[in-house]
Amino acid sequence: MKFSNTYNQLDAVFFQPVAPTPVRQPELLLWNTSLANELNIAPELQNNSALLAQYFSGNQLPVGAEPIAQAYAGHQFGHFNPQLGDGRAHLLGELINNNGQRVDIALKGSGPTAFSRQGDGRCALGPAVREFIMSEAMAALGVPTTRCLAVVKTGELVFREQAKMGAVVTRIATSHLRVGTFQYFSAQGNLDALASLTEYAINRHYSEITSIGSQRIIDFLQAVIYKQITLVVAWSRVGFIHGVMNTDNTAISGETIDFGPCAMMNHYHLGTVFSSIDRNSRYAFGNQGRIAQWNMARLAEALLPLINEDQAQAVALVEPLIMKFSEQYQAAFYQMMANKLGCTDSNDAVKALVDQLLILMQEQALDYTNTFIALQLSLDDDTHANKLKTQLGDWYQAWRDYLVSSSTATDSASALMTRTNPLVIPRNHNVEAVLAQFEQQQTTDINEFLTILRDPYHALDSTAKYQLPPSDGDSHYRTFCGT
Repeated sequence: MKFSNTYNQLDAVFFQPVAPTPVRQPELLLWNTSLANELNIAPELQNNSALLAQYFSGNQLPVGAEPIAQAYAGHQFGHFNPQLGDGRAHLLGELINNNGQRVDIALKGSGPTAFSRQGDGRCALGPAVREFIMSEAMAALGVPTTRCLAVVKTGELVFREQAKMGAVVTRIATSHLRVGTFQYFSAQGNLDALASLTEYAINRHYSEITSIGSQRIIDFLQAVIYKQITLVVAWSRVGFIHGVMNTDNTAISGETIDFGPCAMMNHYHLGTVFSSIDRNSRYAFGNQGRIAQWNMARLAEALLPLINEDQAQAVALVEPLIMKFSEQYQAAFYQMMANKLGCTDSNDAVKALVDQLLILMQEQALDYTNTFIALQLSLDDDTHANKLKTQLGDWYQAWRDYLVSSSTATDSASALMTRTNPLVIPRNHNVEAVLAQFEQQQTTDINEFLTILRDPYHALDSTAKYQLPPSDGDSHYRTFCGT
């Protein structure tokens, strides 16, 4: 592994140099071979599971790694905390993947740092495996996401509600810069650091921005807004509920980060929420677009001092971008939903079809994923068509009539729907079944499960096994943060 450490070249206020805390008995549990190949990790290292366990537990540092804990702040459920930071994570450094892209390689659950706030800095096995499963599924679904390279068992217990097996997970991200990173320096009034951070973020993620001065900051904000809209619309396409959309979990890169209390929606309902810590449903499925806008407003606030020293003038420049978010989000959302229905355009007629269908799906508690699969199959299958006519009433015929009136051929509509609507998602009960097997140290089905999740748009031999929703509709399902 050929490490570089560009973030470490920033001022010392950006991070704490700190080594991971060694663990008692590291054992490589999960290894992501395809991702390792993308990172150009040498085959001889990949074949050495003992050394991989040492490296990715934090017991031994790879040559060139310079571990740090990053500083950041954040709004957590709407309340601002001026100092959070990596309380159980260590950024080892950066690698260049086989696409020439710079990525971070970080350990999570690797011990306490100056930002731990009396925490133990550790991670339980269940949340580590959940992050591996969910991030692989999201990547295959075509959703921008961080990835997991490895999960290492530590041979030690961590104590939460009860004693659990410990683990360290290795996360790969195009960076770990967050909205909260900008808030950290803005809240301190450290404009030099804020300017350095912004320039670093532009050079790393948005090098196409060539403007200067205040316009450069505005263009950066607009680029991040676009990425967030793209991300949350992608979540909506597959029924993903993040569960903790705090500003410290909002990546500037537009990647999904932090899979703690996340879940997938089964039957469609805008109010779907599973996170045990989201008591007021702030981050429910139907709120995610609005919260993304709120988070972008917090980024805009943090950047105001760089735009104009007169706050009123700075606000006047960024406010239109925030206000336009909703319009841009709605346009992207309806285009995505149009594609789910096999329509290339999101005109008023299609928007009406989308709205009517979602009302019907919510009223009848229809499965989100399987309903769109059935719609696609019904284009060539009378059995599915007749069932949907009964289930969806006049709406179904109106949709079929629209495809004909818009000269959309059945085969082209079907092809578009096949590309847009996954056959399988990481359903909560299937994920929990695998996690339970790991925690009970039983033989698991994770390899079969991962094989299916990594090819979600094609029917494989075992795909049907993972397509059924839970018998109880997830009515009692709850997710937990894992910290």
